[in-house]
Amino acid sequence: MSAADELSYFKEISITKDLTLPKLLLRQAEKFGSGKVAMREKEYGIWRPVTWAKYLENVKYITLGLMSLGLERGDKVIMIGDNRPEALWTEMAAMCGGGIAAWLFQDCLMEEVQYIVDHSDAKFYVAEGQEEVDKALAIRERCPKLQKIIWDDPKGMRHYSDPMLISLDEVMQLGREKEKENPNLFKESVNAGKGDDVCLLFYTSGTTAKPKGALLTHYNMLTMGRNLMTVDPCRPSDDFVSYLPFAWIGEQMMSISAGLQVGFTINFPEEPETAQANVREIGPHVMFAPPRLYEQYTREVQVKHLDATWIKRKIFDIAFKIGYHTADLKFAKKPIPVYWKFLRWLADLACFAKIRDHLGLSRVRHAYTGGAAMGPDHFRFFHSIGVNLKQIYGQTEIAGISVVHRDDDIKFDTVGRPIPETEVKITESGEIISKSPSVFLGYYKMPEETAKTLKDGWLYSGDTGFIDEDGHLVVFDRTKDIMILSDGSKSSPQFLEARLKYSPYLKDALVVGHQRDYVTAIICIDYKTVGKWAEDQGIAYTSYPELSQDPRVYELVKKPIMEVNKTLPEPARIRRFANLYKEFDADDDELTRTRKIRRAFVENRYKDIIDALYGGKDMLHMETTITYEDGRVAQIKQDIRIEDVPQHGGK
Repeated sequence: MSAADELSYFKEISITKDLTLPKLLLRQAEKFGSGKVAMREKEYGIWRPVTWAKYLENVKYITLGLMSLGLERGDKVIMIGDNRPEALWTEMAAMCGGGIAAWLFQDCLMEEVQYIVDHSDAKFYVAEGQEEVDKALAIRERCPKLQKIIWDDPKGMRHYSDPMLISLDEVMQLGREKEKENPNLFKESVNAGKGDDVCLLFYTSGTTAKPKGALLTHYNMLTMGRNLMTVDPCRPSDDFVSYLPFAWIGEQMMSISAGLQVGFTINFPEEPETAQANVREIGPHVMFAPPRLYEQYTREVQVKHLDATWIKRKIFDIAFKIGYHTADLKFAKKPIPVYWKFLRWLADLACFAKIRDHLGLSRVRHAYTGGAAMGPDHFRFFHSIGVNLKQIYGQTEIAGISVVHRDDDIKFDTVGRPIPETEVKITESGEIISKSPSVFLGYYKMPEETAKTLKDGWLYSGDTGFIDEDGHLVVFDRTKDIMILSDGSKSSPQFLEARLKYSPYLKDALVVGHQRDYVTAIICIDYKTVGKWAEDQGIAYTSYPELSQDPRVYELVKKPIMEVNKTLPEPARIRRFANLYKEFDADDDELTRTRKIRRAFVENRYKDIIDALYGGKDMLHMETTITYEDGRVAQIKQDIRIEDVPQHGGK
């Protein structure tokens, strides 16, 4: 099938109020059958394919098995585990049976699992293996509506005999028996669905409070996928790698909404630890990831550069001068002279093609990032090496995306223009509001929160921004997070933090300065990169806390802070900083499960450090606790250095 034929097929799909994700699965399985691979999973070093016909068959038997166990329309099915074909089959099966699928992040603590399972009124809990089963068994007494725990991976499950447990294989066997009793039941159940039925109960990241369950319909998900694909068409012959948590709307956006409509192949890595190597093996055509992944990629290249020989570093430096220059011409919508095109070709041959291949991005047509701010330095980096990285903007409540960059119109200080059928406006107070067919129904069991967020069909984002002269949306920051600086001007801490993280030595940062005399920062060093630097310098250390407080590491951290300061107006420059004795951690409630800072919580948790930053101290003794994933709590005692940042140069 030619590229033109592939795109024309996508355009034939008509999204009506009657179409559902399960009905689309039936249609695609009938079209592609056993002749096309729907998904692959790497097991024991081998990529194992699953055709569209087999995909549908597995979904059918899980659906009928769940119905045998008592699944009724509107029932909630909670899922937790790695990205695997079985996870996608079970999610689709829940929808095919008229149920509502909901996902948990695999590393959720016990309290988070209990809250969402109970709040969602989940009837079924589908776990990958022993670890996830143990969490369910520990919280089931506090979740009275939970009836069955289904597990998939048999490792470690041999001696589990609780009557509440059943394996996914047993569920599928029940489904086969159910089909013999009623051969038409599966199709009847699928055909009973409507586009405005709720298909997903999606819990938000909860940066300020308990997660809220957003109710998304089939129509929400399908229209969002359709409108994104209208801007950036994918093809049935494309490959996509699914390795970001299914509990993140961005992964659902590609694997479910776009994947089902286009029919591209979804690839599942063997383990989370092997994901990057597996991405390189597949060479996906489209990629979607939060900024942290691209920041990690950038850091990896920067570290390789630091470790390279002199001649390789020189080739790298020259190539990047060429890459940055041509990328800047592209951003400015200026023609690239033939001379520079030739130099660009040489740079690609000598350097960039190898970097793209190493990162697994050699075939990527469209790479997206969203969910948090990404600094302009990272954007320039990826475009300099020839990766078409684009920012998107959206929320769980609008099925993932409402705004995206266009290929020929990328401005790294914006998030692009609205996708088709989407309207974006700015209120008098500066809040970004959106309206589209993909706006959710509301929050489950939270009418007051729904009323605050949904007004006359408009989704109120809680973000502040503006629309520039080219019709691009500029997202400033969360309204509640904007800093009022000493001169009365406004600044975005998220933007400053993103700029700081371009340094390979800085993994995270918390910038503080709202209504204070000056701006300060709490820095989390990158333990691996700084550790390698320390070894090269002959600096002995035994732990993260010890390394982070070494005076020579403070001097290392000052340099990128001073570089960022040069680009900032005087009131926004960072004057003082402290290196934290640990990384920010989701298990300590410092980050959401999508790795966004819980700003208010972190500022309160490290109030003593912030007070010391503004109190003129040069040393602070800290005592605090950290929480491990299994619930254990440890006491930490640490002396924290406070240092000034030299102020010179800048705007």
